[in-house]
Amino acid sequence: MAEKIVLAYSGGLDTSIIIPWLLENYECEVIAMIGDVGQGDDMDAVRRKALTTGASKAVVVDLKDEFIREYCFAAVRAGAVYEHKYLLGTSLARPAIARAQVAVALSEGASAVAHGCTGKGNDQVRFEHAFQALAPELKIIAPWREWSIVSREDAIEYARARGVPVTATREKIHSRDRNLWHISHEGGELEDPANQPFDTTWQLTNSPQDAPDRAEAVEIGFEAGTPVSVNGRQLPPVALVEMLNEIAGRNAIGRIDLVENRFVGIKSRGCYETPGGTLLVTAHRELEALCLDREVLHYKQQVALKYAELVYYGLWFTPLREALEAFVSQTQQSVSGRVALNLYKGNLMVAGRSSPNSLYRTDMASFTMGEGYRQKDAEGFIRILGLPARSMALLKKEKERDQEKEGAELQAPLRH
Repeated sequence: MAEKIVLAYSGGLDTSIIIPWLLENYECEVIAMIGDVGQGDDMDAVRRKALTTGASKAVVVDLKDEFIREYCFAAVRAGAVYEHKYLLGTSLARPAIARAQVAVALSEGASAVAHGCTGKGNDQVRFEHAFQALAPELKIIAPWREWSIVSREDAIEYARARGVPVTATREKIHSRDRNLWHISHEGGELEDPANQPFDTTWQLTNSPQDAPDRAEAVEIGFEAGTPVSVNGRQLPPVALVEMLNEIAGRNAIGRIDLVENRFVGIKSRGCYETPGGTLLVTAHRELEALCLDREVLHYKQQVALKYAELVYYGLWFTPLREALEAFVSQTQQSVSGRVALNLYKGNLMVAGRSSPNSLYRTDMASFTMGEGYRQKDAEGFIRILGLPARSMALLKKEKERDQEKEGAELQAPLRH
């Protein structure tokens, strides 16, 4: 009896050739699991393509709401940004897709799961770590680590030889990953970090030159750290991100060009567009500045770095990430309010922020002297704060005096 293999299928170049490759190299039937995280594809067409290229079954799973609610908004609350720039669009989608793939594999009685990730990238870790954490009994098949194909050109030739339709060509060789949160661009001119991206590389955002000539204002509302409204209108997660993507995209907000450190130790260069996510991360950071105690805010910045690293490395389903999530959730209880932003030709400016939980006190922050703060108290605070420094300075001076005294005593016999 042939074993069942559930393949994470996108309909792109890599996964398109994996179906015939699995059928040629394994005694199996292939079930294609298509996770819809908002990549904008015609899911019926993707499903039909999987079936016509050899899949015995193709299952489309709508993950858009789950992806935004459970993964992207969790990253916003955590303040997770990898290496100063990357808002983790691909990294966040992989555990969502892998979890759905495992669910399909278990429901179909499959013995194995497969993916189309290369042996040089991060995605192989993200998928396979999730598989092991959620269903360690499943066998994992990674064709890129087994077959003789070594380049996208080889993959294109393999597809053509087997009549598999693909959109990639030698002339259009970008590798892209798109979902509701972002789109990534790799390959082509981007393989040389000295090259500027082509104007045609960007897909979701206007260039600053093509953006509107007037600034656009947008207000984002949060409840307990979670985005809930745009310009006063309550919106569900998917609709909220879609609206912000449109607003930010037309105003040239959300482009980054990054040389990043992959988990496997390779430096790679990619361009990312995360228009709506850029607005959300910026607004959320401003609201936290208003609502969080200093020590909590500063420590959370450290947590954010580790959280981003775990997500990027593919370690979503780990006790540490879940423990950090608990810390983040506790910090977000007071992070409710609104942040106003102004967008103009790629520039993102904070226009204002307000919260019923604001720790900002005008009577203390104002230059006008008020009852809430007694300036004389600062003298004692500073003297206590400076006690270690004064002690060290006094000790240093005592040692210098002792050294001068010893030197003088040594010089005295010479004078006689």
